[in-house]
Amino acid sequence: MEKAVADSIEAVVFDLGGVLIDWNPLYLYRRLLPDEEAARRFLAEVCTPAWNGQFDAGKPFAEGVAELSAEFPHHGELISAFHTRWPEMLGGAIEGTVAILEELRRAEVALHAISNWSSETFPIAAERYAFLSYFEVLIVSGERKLAKPDPAIFELFLQETGLSATACVFIDDNAENIATASRLGFKAIRFRDPETLRRDLGALGLLSAQSAV
Repeated sequence: MEKAVADSIEAVVFDLGGVLIDWNPLYLYRRLLPDEEAARRFLAEVCTPAWNGQFDAGKPFAEGVAELSAEFPHHGELISAFHTRWPEMLGGAIEGTVAILEELRRAEVALHAISNWSSETFPIAAERYAFLSYFEVLIVSGERKLAKPDPAIFELFLQETGLSATACVFIDDNAENIATASRLGFKAIRFRDPETLRRDLGALGLLSAQSAV
């Protein structure tokens, strides 16, 4: 049964942030604000996920920072840091997931990625994380002016790879992105942690359910 499922899968498609790469604005703002509560409040009320999402969809940082600084002039320096000190938001690779990626690569499974990421900051990650070179097709939202969960970015991926959605496993930590992918026919897996992902991929016959040695 597992082999039959595996034989129907032609590719595994990864999200990056939160799945393979630990990215979190709190890493920076804990340094810039007095305490954890202040950092979380600032990111909930000023440099919000929705504001950051504009950069993922292609908006230039300079434009977004200028607009928000005009709205919150007393926070101008903190807002600017979201761009100028962006690398400090990057943590390490999520090693358990990278190990899974490596194992799939050794098994010659086709690997692709669809990531919500600014075109201005993605080169920083590409230089830091060598495994990003493993992907045959890597769709960066900021470069395409499309972002998940918009179905159009998934459709663009299918067009560029020539794959059908039903032949792809899609892995993402965001529930909305998973819902869209599932509606389009992808075998969608909500990422929670590397151990659970290994079991999920094992159930599809793509790799061992046991940790790689």
